[in-house]
Amino acid sequence: MPEVQAPEGTQAAPTYRLDVQLHDLLMKPPEQPRLLPPPSSGKEQKLPTPVFPQFPELMSAADEDFFPNNGRRKYKVKHIYRAAKGWAFPFFRSRIMPGEFHPIIAYLFNEWKCNLDCHYCWAFDNSVRGMTEDVARRSIDWLHDTGCRVLALMGGEPLLRPDLAHKIVYYAARKDFWIYLPTNGRLMRPEVIDKLADAGVATFNLAVDAWDVKPGLPKAMVPIRSYFDYLVKKQYKYGYSVFLNINICHNNMDDVRQLTELAHDSGIATDYHICESPMTEQPHFKHLYTNPTFIREEDHPMVCELVDWLVEKQKSGYHMVNSVERLSQMKEFIQGELEDWNCRAGHNSLIIRVDGTLAPCFPMYSAGYDWGTIENHKFESKQLKDMKKECQKSCFSTLNHILAFCYNDQRVIRWLFTQAKRGFQGVSGNFGD
Repeated sequence: MPEVQAPEGTQAAPTYRLDVQLHDLLMKPPEQPRLLPPPSSGKEQKLPTPVFPQFPELMSAADEDFFPNNGRRKYKVKHIYRAAKGWAFPFFRSRIMPGEFHPIIAYLFNEWKCNLDCHYCWAFDNSVRGMTEDVARRSIDWLHDTGCRVLALMGGEPLLRPDLAHKIVYYAARKDFWIYLPTNGRLMRPEVIDKLADAGVATFNLAVDAWDVKPGLPKAMVPIRSYFDYLVKKQYKYGYSVFLNINICHNNMDDVRQLTELAHDSGIATDYHICESPMTEQPHFKHLYTNPTFIREEDHPMVCELVDWLVEKQKSGYHMVNSVERLSQMKEFIQGELEDWNCRAGHNSLIIRVDGTLAPCFPMYSAGYDWGTIENHKFESKQLKDMKKECQKSCFSTLNHILAFCYNDQRVIRWLFTQAKRGFQGVSGNFGD
């Protein structure tokens, strides 16, 4: 793992984790600038103005009328069908249709700015302009044509411009996308929640790493607790789901336990990531030195103990996005022993940058390699396969790992049978179990 020479008295940290030769190839600027061609009409497109409220009867109804009577949530047929259209139909289409480019989920980076500065995160640059309505609308139209039906708004912080986020969700939902919205929660005011829920968000992914703000970890529960309570309460009325997205760091292992218990007590799921330093060079990243969040070698026993605790909690009935197997692999990852896991990036998932250019995955946002633009992708199976021989060793992507498990027919059939027995009411277990 390449390292920089840290200033005297400070801890050295890696500038990037990729193989040097692969890194140099990916970061080399393309011979021709990657530019999205102008719209075929010659005129920039706008997103339609959302109708709000679309469901005034929900706005006026009492929240208590929608709470689960026995503590178990029961989804309506329309919510089950929405999830099937988003995930199941595109998956089966990808198994039947020829070719290898069949995106199921796309990450639309409507922002690359952020209102917080988490010290482990390089995924924002406040000098970069956000996505235009033209790029957003053309992206959604193009993804729809490819058969993709899951859309995640990304950043930075996707809610920096809440009116734009509302427009994107409204337009994508009308085109039958299952919409996933991650946010640090600081801008998630009740009126924003109501608008996004009414427009059609399927899942809110609330990224919180600590109970209260601590060095390097501003994504905390205390500053957003009233928003969190409102979000959890309203989910039964609007039909969306909520989960906490928690990054395991050097300085938050007790917080991880506390947040896990809060999620369980609130009846929502959790998703865990392991703190990773940048995979590629990030000149704008300011926290390579004396970073309080990066996991160190002396932390490995505590991380392993925490992972074992999470595994036991999941086995006892706590709802988690990560499979038991994937949680256990965190221990292999921090030791540098993770093996090939059949990453599907560039085949069944992709990212769309704020300027409409493409990359296969989140860690490759800053790469200079030319994978094309919306309406004209340049993903090639050989290039992706050769790249992944190295980059998979340095990546712990939860979503792409779940997609990788999907591309095993026996697992899919077994999982679908389990859900059918429960009437497709929520999700029990996952592909890795």
